[in-house]
Amino acid sequence: MSVLKKLAGETAMYGLSTMVGRMLYYLLVMLHTKLFLPEQLAIQVQLYAYAGLSLVVYTFGMESAYFYFARKENDRQKYYNLVLSAVILVSVFLSGSIFIFADFIAKLIEYPNEAKLIRWMSVIMAIDGIVSIPFARLRLEKKAKQFVTARVANILMNIALNFFFLIICRDIHEARYLGIFKPVVDLFYSPEAAPGFIVLANLIANMMFFLFLYKEFIDFRFVFDMTLFKPLWVYAFPLFVMNLAGVTNLLFDRTFLQYLLPEGFYPNRTTKDAIGIYGQCLKLSIFMNLAIQAFKYAAEPFFYSKAEDKNAPSVFADVMKWFIVICATMWVGICVNLHLLADLFLKKKIFHEGLAVVPWLLMGFLFLGIYYNLATWFKLSNRTQYGTYITLTGASITIVLNILLVPVIGYLGCGIAFSVSGLVMMTLCYYYGQKYYPIPYHLKSGLAYILGGGIFILLDAFLIPSGSLSHMVYHMLFFVLFCIIVIFAERKALPARFQKILSFK
Repeated sequence: MSVLKKLAGETAMYGLSTMVGRMLYYLLVMLHTKLFLPEQLAIQVQLYAYAGLSLVVYTFGMESAYFYFARKENDRQKYYNLVLSAVILVSVFLSGSIFIFADFIAKLIEYPNEAKLIRWMSVIMAIDGIVSIPFARLRLEKKAKQFVTARVANILMNIALNFFFLIICRDIHEARYLGIFKPVVDLFYSPEAAPGFIVLANLIANMMFFLFLYKEFIDFRFVFDMTLFKPLWVYAFPLFVMNLAGVTNLLFDRTFLQYLLPEGFYPNRTTKDAIGIYGQCLKLSIFMNLAIQAFKYAAEPFFYSKAEDKNAPSVFADVMKWFIVICATMWVGICVNLHLLADLFLKKKIFHEGLAVVPWLLMGFLFLGIYYNLATWFKLSNRTQYGTYITLTGASITIVLNILLVPVIGYLGCGIAFSVSGLVMMTLCYYYGQKYYPIPYHLKSGLAYILGGGIFILLDAFLIPSGSLSHMVYHMLFFVLFCIIVIFAERKALPARFQKILSFK
């Protein structure tokens, strides 16, 4: 239990920079959906989808390779220099190419007037790629506080710059106050260009990473030893393909929705309106993904460090059990209170048109989180090719189902495709994991929580209408009932002091 407490503590620390940080980001969702229409936000949805794809290419599996090869303390600096050098080379080359050919790319993605945003995004992508290795080093060295400080500072800076560009500059431009600064603000601000400042704010905030991570760059020396790099690449390549397929699984919908959705599919809505609506509704499902991301930050180095422990399988099983308990509870909590969250974060009612897709997306993230947890077996047994096969299968399912479903049922098809893909990946990973690296997972309880959560969500949807304040109270009470059932089911696994408080002991 002490090992699980340690992992839980580290997950909580990383969660501060992800969960709490993203909660702060939801201030921006509220701001953006209040100021802009869906069509104005469509370019942001797509550019950030491309950025997510690019990060996998820019880092090409080097984070995991660094964790694997730098386990011995005396090897850490050598591999840190090598991995960071390689990532810098790739990031500068790729972003430089995007920067140069931005006009052509803007026409290619059907936003011919947004070349400037593409150039800004290319710099953001390069920075994200480069700083991923210093962040990996902080995780390996258990420096969670430094990790959290840099992440949270970036988020706060981004939020502050969004409010500066979108609110303060707008008001000065309109001469509401601080008129003395109007000539300066008018040099760069115009209402038509306002959505683009979302990207500019992100760019400036990302540049601050180098300030917060300066200690991680002081001892860095640019080196490139092909003999030393080759085994890293052999180890990382299957993971790179797997990660690329995985991020395609996550981002294919936003990247290709404009090409798959027939024009005029939604009455009185353009395709760009649909992209903007779907992109903002998807952010309500990100709560689940953030919990998964926080867990991954802590769990990946944890799993590597426990690889040689004879008790590792039982520890991994317990980790999985509690992961499912927490994520299934989040799934139910978000779904039964979805309209409350939508009223809180999606300010214009037009964005609420896409809420039906959110439970499907949440279920997909739940399955994907379980898959990430199951994936321990092929990383520790050096059978990373299985991860590649499984993730390619999942990406193929996502692509095929999007192509088949989106023209028929719109962006709801994106959510269904994502959840089916996650289910297949999870099932395949469990099957092959038990064959090559058996772990005594609590299968019955895990399935019970997933099926029970799904039943609760369906019952809530059919039995309790949404709209009035009293209905919201009923939704919340329904969620509390689910939590009580979970606590009762796990009463024997709770710490003694909680069992005493709850009169279970």
